[in-house]
Amino acid sequence: MPLCNFVTFDFMTITDYYDYCLAQKGVTEHFPFDEDTLVFKVGGKMFALSSLTGWENNKPSVNLKCNPERALELRAEYDGINAGYHMSKVHWNTIAINSDVPAKLLRELITHSYELVLGSLTKKLQQEICES
Repeated sequence: MPLCNFVTFDFMTITDYYDYCLAQKGVTEHFPFDEDTLVFKVGGKMFALSSLTGWENNKPSVNLKCNPERALELRAEYDGINAGYHMSKVHWNTIAINSDVPAKLLRELITHSYELVLGSLTKKLQQEICES
């Protein structure tokens, strides 16, 4: 059962990805590593990141947190899903946009990542975020 209600729509552009992530409750955007890596956080913790240069060069990808067992299943099923680039290979996947990964699944994986991170926060902080 979702911890918060989610906004959903089809996307394949950086603008749509950006809007989808920011539409979730309590999400903030950051550039903690450099001016290229856009990071989305909930409760101060990362749940999605992507290189802006990758989008500009028509090779977009996003890193998303994932349940370890599901991460392995997804990597086996889709060529466009691999172990997280520069991330924990156990808990993060890198998903190639415009690959064999359907947009609907990509939205589900963003939501899954968001919920994993939101669920790791204190109950008090979860409640504050969901009620905001």
